[in-house]
Amino acid sequence: MRRPWLGLAAAAALALTSGVAMAQSTLRVVLINDLASLDPVNSTAAFVRNHGFMVYDQLFALDSQGVARPQMVQDHVASSDGMEHRFTLRDGLAFHDGSPVRAADAVASIRRWSQRDIVGRALAAATAAMEVVDEKTFVIRLSRPFALVTEALARPTASALFVMPERIAATPATTAITDATGSGPFIFQPREWQVGNRAVYLRNPAYRPRSEPADGLAGGKVVQIDRLEWVAMPDPATAAAALQAGEIDFIEQPSPDLIPVLERNRNIRTFALNPVGFMVWLRLNHTQPPFDKPEARQALLHLINQQDVLNAVGVRPSEQVPYCPAYFFCNTPLQSEAGAEGLRAENLDRARALLRQAGYTNQRVVFMNAADSPINNAATLTMAAAFQRGGLNMDVPSMDWATVTQRRNRREPVDQGGWNMFVTVANVLDGQNPLTNLYLASPCEGGLTGWPCDAELEALRRSWWEENDAAKRQEILHRVHARAFHVLPYINAGQFRTLAAHRSNIEGLRPTTVPVFWGVTKR
Repeated sequence: MRRPWLGLAAAAALALTSGVAMAQSTLRVVLINDLASLDPVNSTAAFVRNHGFMVYDQLFALDSQGVARPQMVQDHVASSDGMEHRFTLRDGLAFHDGSPVRAADAVASIRRWSQRDIVGRALAAATAAMEVVDEKTFVIRLSRPFALVTEALARPTASALFVMPERIAATPATTAITDATGSGPFIFQPREWQVGNRAVYLRNPAYRPRSEPADGLAGGKVVQIDRLEWVAMPDPATAAAALQAGEIDFIEQPSPDLIPVLERNRNIRTFALNPVGFMVWLRLNHTQPPFDKPEARQALLHLINQQDVLNAVGVRPSEQVPYCPAYFFCNTPLQSEAGAEGLRAENLDRARALLRQAGYTNQRVVFMNAADSPINNAATLTMAAAFQRGGLNMDVPSMDWATVTQRRNRREPVDQGGWNMFVTVANVLDGQNPLTNLYLASPCEGGLTGWPCDAELEALRRSWWEENDAAKRQEILHRVHARAFHVLPYINAGQFRTLAAHRSNIEGLRPTTVPVFWGVTKR
């Protein structure tokens, strides 16, 4: 009889030492993907970004209107010509190991981030010097105009800019870090992390929130739960059943076809975590035939019907944007239709004519299908069928998203394991403007997988973020948009909203686009 009691005593001791007590409030959440790695610089995956917002803090953060607000920064002074920026950190900032946050940590974090992120690289290219002045102050001196310095430092997605200790930020950007020490509102528990099962975070008792109310990703990050468990449930039906049974508290993106079922449960609430919505992006490989030719890429514009794609995904009409040609999302200040073609209905004759111009001769087209994602799978199969009708010889291998993210880095021809296209789903933070839209960038070999290459588009993008005059920037934006429709680094296959779902005893969730859990209570 002694061993069971000893086991219970040991378990109780472990619970106390790990900060988990029965009286504590625990929030259990299911996000789009489970946590598979820890480095928000080394990976652009959304799950790493979500992890980053829990354990790290930002120098600036975007509010609900998309305005960059000081977060870790207390004071920011820019010279009259905008070529020098001086930043002073807030008092009382500390990392999870108890060490103070210093200007040197911020500078090292910016430097590491700027090696990987398109926004970081753009800022670095315009920077003459970045220097530590004292323990709390650093300076950025520009070598050429860059009108969006604070917006760059508030980068919230792709390789988001988070501040980590200098000792960790000194890790080469090509080497993934494994130490998640930050200064943010939650503390990661590495001993409880099991890939494919769960990741655990505890409230950071030493965190000092800003005094302003939380607004978007900015303002005071006041954590009111003791423990957060990020649970892996890749099957949408399983997650929905767990939410209805009260086994979990929140689902970031329930499958659209399950939303009506959840809404009929009086113990569940739904809301738009991302009010502007998402886009289905069709990413093309510009280095492999036939899409190394612009005519072949443009043929797809006349084979994609955005509404067909959204209907296949299962998005309700009330959550669809039936037609949206905008690269920077519809229903935003940067919406544009300049240069737009197609995307409303199939035009087989036009598509086939463009394929002939491109010299297409029935080569196999490999369309990688992330079948473990209901949205990606439905969009992929719908477009593949349309492309087949247009005369393309389609091969649609099924795989999971993790395999897609690995294979998409391959540059070999399709008969040697390469690829031609895949679908990804982006939110408004991923595509909000010519600076931050990571898949719009077309710098050839230095770009992201797919490797679009167009000097004119790159020059137009740069002129947009260098222009201080907002009206002139808007004029440049339309030129960027028109050129993008010629180059087609990716194709917008449909914009939509999907609702998040939570138990009715959870309060304080807000439309933050990125799922964050400060200000959230559990009754």
